[in-house]
Amino acid sequence: MLARFSDVGLIDDEAFAEAWVSSRHAGRGLARKALAAELRTRGVDEDTVRDAVDQLDSEQEMETARRLVARKLMGTRSLEPAARVRRLAGMLARKGYSGSLAYRVVREALENEGHPTGDLPDEFE
Repeated sequence: MLARFSDVGLIDDEAFAEAWVSSRHAGRGLARKALAAELRTRGVDEDTVRDAVDQLDSEQEMETARRLVARKLMGTRSLEPAARVRRLAGMLARKGYSGSLAYRVVREALENEGHPTGDLPDEFE
């Protein structure tokens, strides 16, 4: 029965995975790593997962991370710079962004705000 559904296009893992990636990246700002994990838990095979998350390039991911940080930046202004970095980078990490990308985006946002980041470590531990 499932084979018949698949043959007539009612079950299409590729279409599901692509729609999932597009929706969850745009709506929740999830990175490729988090999106791949979600698809795997839903039983999508590894090749399909890889193809679906490959539709996002690193520049898209970077821009999404920047938007996420920009939205949260105002709410951290009362915190010390190191605490701001931890909070903002932690938010990105929970969404599947790498530590290096998260740190780079947060540092850039703080510098654009006019806050020197020279006293912060050069990279994430």
